[in-house]
Formats: sequence, C-alpha cells, structure tokens
Amino acid sequence: MIDGEIMQVDRETLITEVLQLKHRDYRLIQICAANAGEGIDITYSFGKEYKMVGLRLSILPEEEIVSISDIFAPAYLYENEMHDLFGVRVKMMSMDYDGNLYRLKHKTPYKRETAAQNTEKQEGK
Repeated sequence: MIDGEIMQVDRETLITEVLQLKHRDYRLIQICAANAGEGIDITYSFGKEYKMVGLRLSILPEEEIVSISDIFAPAYLYENEMHDLFGVRVKMMSMDYDGNLYRLKHKTPYKRETAAQNTEKQEGK
C-alpha cells in the first residue's frame, strides 16, 4: 500500500488485510465510524514509522462485522464505541461492554434509521 492510501475492503477480506498489516509491523492508530448514505463507513488507520495507511469497510446498518481485537488488542475500545454510538454489530470482541462503554442519554445517538424504518414511522406502524 502507498503512504496515505485508504483501501476499500469487504467483510470477507477485512481480517486477511489486517493480519497482513500486523505481520508487516504496522500498529493500529484508530478506528472511525461515519454515516455514509444508507450505510456506515468504518475506517481502520494503521501506521509504521512515518507511514500511514487505511482500510475502509462499508456496511449496511443491519450487517455484522468481525472484531479485530484478537489481532490488535486495543481495537475493543473502538469497536465498543462504534456499537454504542452507531449501533454497529461487532462479533467476537475480546471485551464487550454490551452497549455500556459510555453513559448516553439516548441509545446509539448516531444511528440512522433505514428508509424502511422511516416509512413505517410515517405510516404509523
């Protein structure tokens, strides 16, 4: 990968790409979730010396992803944050706070409703 590059990955290739970066001595810098259209973009940032690269995973709100906390231990904090704030479902986290990493007034404050949920709400279902 080229310095500064963000490579698009899917749920099936995420772990393979993360393992390759780990074996090349990259460290996890951060994981960021952001609403993107009808879905969520999750960007994993890695660094080695002065080089930084990223992996971007685009998912639908109902999709579940696999944790990378067995590869990079600190990832569990970012993954719990994504779950608490955006409703991202992460399986096999090394430490799962079960929606209680943060004390929030509103559960999953950044989670968007899907078009189907908006339609149901407007129709009073």
